[in-house]
Amino acid sequence: MDVRPALRSQYEAQLAMLMECIRLCPADAWRAGEHPRAFWRIAYHALHFTHLYLMPTADDFRPWSKAVWHGPILWHDDERGDPPRGGALDPADLLEYAAWVRSNLREWIEALDLDSEESGFPWYPVSKLEHQLVNLRHLGTHIGQLQERLYALGLDPRWRGRGETS
Repeated sequence: MDVRPALRSQYEAQLAMLMECIRLCPADAWRAGEHPRAFWRIAYHALHFTHLYLMPTADDFRPWSKAVWHGPILWHDDERGDPPRGGALDPADLLEYAAWVRSNLREWIEALDLDSEESGFPWYPVSKLEHQLVNLRHLGTHIGQLQERLYALGLDPRWRGRGETS
């Protein structure tokens, strides 16, 4: 059984949900949240790691053209201190990034060796297929965080069970 169409469909659904969260986020909530967990940073973190882990290996990763080093950091970095509070990317930037990731899904998923017993990332000692499931769980977890913030503001993002262009 080829699982690639199912993976692509689930990534598309998740990215559509993330894009909706970004679109729905009011301007005053975009930078809100206890530092370093602002709304924008959670969205960027989710996109960055989705992009990274869709690569065959860590060495194959090329950062997005507008990448910022501190963007994906959601924890306190002991080596550099907290990431800066400023320098937030705006919603249009993250929508562009999400659309770019979504437009590359087919190519990136086709390039994965889903039969490999190695993830391609030394810090993830799992098979490539399991790593893709981990990546989807990670993306979904952060979408859930963003949705909860939107629900608290009286906004109701739509659930998607599968990609619309699968």
